Parts: sequence; C-alpha cells; structure tokens
Amino acid sequence: MAVPKGKTSRSRRDMRRSHHALAAPARSVCPQCREPKPPHRVCRNCGTYRGREVIKTDEE
Repeated sequence: MAVPKGKTSRSRRDMRRSHHALAAPARSVCPQCREPKPPHRVCRNCGTYRGREVIKTDEE
C-alpha cells in the first residue's frame, strides 16, 4: 500500500479542501406568482412552467 513519505502541512491540506465548500441551491423567480423555485422546474405554488399550466392547483 502507498504510505505518505511526510506529514501534509496545514496549508497544503487546506488548499486541497478549498473546493469542498457547499454551494447554496440555485433559485429563480416564477414569472406567474413571483415565488422562488428551482430553475427549469414546474412551480410548486402555481403549477406553471414556461407560461403553461402543467399541474392543476386549487389556487384562488
């Protein structure tokens, strides 16, 4: 098995981990009801996608 020859420094370890941060989920605004929704998804509030009603909702 491969074994490290020397101790990895804090700087080298942290530079390697610089890409491990979590990103916030992307959000866009529904043009119909102005609720936040994931991009390229049907709006859970009003049921529309790209100007068409895809899911029937009991919105009044």
